[in-house]
Amino acid sequence: QLQLVESGGGLVQPGGSLRLSCTASGFALRDYAIGWFRQAPGKEREAVSCINMNDSDNYSPDSLRFTISRDSAKNTVYLHMNSLKPEDTGVYYCAAELFSLCDSGRFTFWGQGTQVTVSS
Repeated sequence: QLQLVESGGGLVQPGGSLRLSCTASGFALRDYAIGWFRQAPGKEREAVSCINMNDSDNYSPDSLRFTISRDSAKNTVYLHMNSLKPEDTGVYYCAAELFSLCDSGRFTFWGQGTQVTVSS
């Protein structure tokens, strides 16, 4: 069974850092484009970062604070978040699409999400 599990969320103070993990079971993540998304209460889901299949490229709208990396040996993709702000609060989801590029915007498999709260 194909499954994505996010972890690493929690409560962090403004200016702090977190590393979220997206671990796959039932398939090899290296063959997938992986996107990270977040949804804040009352807001639409928005893209945070993405990495193409085979790591051919990666994208982060806020690349000064958010970066993405993949460890194929651990079948895990990470979202590294720095200088966190209260507006970064939300549920963070990872999603996967087979043999795809981030530009497609299509993601078939989704995790259940992990809560990130940035507050003093």
